[in-house]
Amino acid sequence: MADYKEHLTPDQYEVCWNKGTEPPFSGKYNKTKDRGTYKCVCCGSILFSSDTKFDSGTGWPSFWTPVKEGSVKEAVDGSHGMARTEVTCSKCGAHLGHVFDDGPDPTGLRYCINSLSLSLEKGATDER
Repeated sequence: MADYKEHLTPDQYEVCWNKGTEPPFSGKYNKTKDRGTYKCVCCGSILFSSDTKFDSGTGWPSFWTPVKEGSVKEAVDGSHGMARTEVTCSKCGAHLGHVFDDGPDPTGLRYCINSLSLSLEKGATDER
């Protein structure tokens, strides 16, 4: 994780490696409608597609599914006195956000992801 400090901003490092959260409505991808592929800011793994992004009104970029099975990992997160499901990059383990069961069809899921943990490759082929 020390090598990530060299290419991440302090805010990105806080979110990805200290499991921080950016303030709602502050992230650069919250309202983005650009087509492309969302990648892990730490390792570059493909995580989400713009085809599955939706406006949840929560203040964070939201997706109804990862780009493919196995691109993210999920784990129980009991921090802050809440029962949530944490989402991490399956390749490097960076914290991305949380997933909730109040999303749209067809999955009913809402992957609520910090913009600081993502990079958008605009116009990239969505590997679904």
